[in-house]
Amino acid sequence: MTFHYFLLCLSLLCIRWSQASSNYHEKLLLQPLAPASLLASFNFRSNASLTSFEQQHFTLIPRSLGQILQHAKTRELHLRFSTGRWDAESWGTRPWGGMKEGGTGVELWAWVEAETEKEAFARWITLNNALSGLFCASLNFIDSTRTTRPVMTFEPVGDHSDTSRANLHLLHGTLPHEVVCTENLTPFLKLLPCKGKAGISSLLDGHKLFDASWQSMAIDVRPVCPAGQSECVVEMEQTVDMVLDIERSKRPRDNPIPRPIPREELVCDTSKEYSSQDTCYPLDVSYGQSWSLSEVFGRPIKGTCLVEASEGPDSQSVCLNVPADRDVYTSHGVTEFKEASGFSRCFVLPTTDDFELMLPKQNVQTSSPIYPPPLYAERSITGHGQERGGVQTLLTNPSPDTPVEFVYLESLPWFMKPYLHTLKVLLPGEAKQPPSIIKDIYYRPSVDRHRGTQLEIRMIVPAASTATLTYDFEKAILRYTEYPPDANRGFDVAPAVIRLVSSTSNTTGDSMYLRTTSLLLPLPTPDFSMPYNVIILTSTVMALAFGSIFNLLVRRFVGADEVEGYDIGRLRALVRGRLVMIKDRILGARNEKKIQ
Repeated sequence: MTFHYFLLCLSLLCIRWSQASSNYHEKLLLQPLAPASLLASFNFRSNASLTSFEQQHFTLIPRSLGQILQHAKTRELHLRFSTGRWDAESWGTRPWGGMKEGGTGVELWAWVEAETEKEAFARWITLNNALSGLFCASLNFIDSTRTTRPVMTFEPVGDHSDTSRANLHLLHGTLPHEVVCTENLTPFLKLLPCKGKAGISSLLDGHKLFDASWQSMAIDVRPVCPAGQSECVVEMEQTVDMVLDIERSKRPRDNPIPRPIPREELVCDTSKEYSSQDTCYPLDVSYGQSWSLSEVFGRPIKGTCLVEASEGPDSQSVCLNVPADRDVYTSHGVTEFKEASGFSRCFVLPTTDDFELMLPKQNVQTSSPIYPPPLYAERSITGHGQERGGVQTLLTNPSPDTPVEFVYLESLPWFMKPYLHTLKVLLPGEAKQPPSIIKDIYYRPSVDRHRGTQLEIRMIVPAASTATLTYDFEKAILRYTEYPPDANRGFDVAPAVIRLVSSTSNTTGDSMYLRTTSLLLPLPTPDFSMPYNVIILTSTVMALAFGSIFNLLVRRFVGADEVEGYDIGRLRALVRGRLVMIKDRILGARNEKKIQ
């Protein structure tokens, strides 16, 4: 009986393990970029049935995050941690079409189920406080002044019924001043089934990730109803994208000091007119550099993590975008699949052995194609002085024959008050705004210390054109207690969110996203040393006055002969004896000098 019971438990455990492995997939994409950079995109996807999730039967969806979402009635969640700047001119289109990217710092938006907006905001605050503790971030500082309700920029990505959509409220918040560090990576890895100990997540190291030129961590939780299946699932997708400098990442950790390359190892472009023995223009050799996983990430991939060893696209955990003529060496026993395009190859990881990938130094004539983004965006602050200023955004459409339509979202702090009548969009060579360039505007003004400004613009930029969007704003004067410790540095303004809309559909699935860089806004700053000086001077005067008056009121003055046990004769004799002793010492010293 005991043996049959053991076999039953073992079979149930195997069935549960096979279901877990089929509901979890991970993939790593490596793509060399110019100049001398490497894009590494980590993607982890976990699924759980909606019924088991609602009954709190957590397997691949972590309990720590699942219970927070259930308590806050959050039906869809998108959380981003980002640092650095994506160089669109050199690196091309953003990974995942910008869907997994956030603005500088921390960005969060979610759909919360509630009957009223007030109830939705209360649950939004609960969600921020809980996520703040889970990810060791300052998400609890996303209050009403940093919260917006976008109308045209975001749409639900998950599958929601019509009845549930009626009670869903979208809330969006940003923290552009937040510094992303290892404290955020550690809880991110703990949400994975293997906790970063096996699979492609074993390459994620804080020293490498936060030394990248650009990096983004994303968490997306949404309901999905697959076609042909009766039951919906809850999908959690975790993504880590980073752009590493190959030469910088190859430096040993025990000797990370950069040193100049010897003259004989420099690769120079001899076609330049000024090229000589002592003048060198570096040649772009990013596509022919030698590198390996151990050199770039510090370690190889340690086996697999809950991935089924079966043929198919899901079993190909590592993909490399390099030309077919590029030499690539891997560990023994690794299965390789090459795509018909000739610019990509994928590998199936061994179950228990380490996986190593190495590319030797090679003179490559071709490279993987880099596609330019459909839109370039640059934003900056204009004007001077402490009272007013302006914002200028350059929106460039590189396509020679196709206009681009997009939604432009600005989330401004309450102390940055824009003048809507100064908003204009100009094209080169035109003095007035074309009437067809702006399709729609949604404007929600700010309320001092309660709500920020929300501005959404749906517009079209013609082909091969650069549109300049400008508006003026007024700077508010803050209370001295509202300034941060580094007040003279300025205040961070959240990046603008741009959603590129397809001409045939308005859904988010057919859209691409990009973010501009954040802005640094200088505000009128008082001289904080003056309150300090006033406080110190006032405290000194008060101490002297209070001490003197207190002594006069409390201290009792009496005569010396009125003190009990006080003998005036004895005191006189003691003083007279001391004076005689001092006089004898002085006279004795003079006599010694005369004798000598």
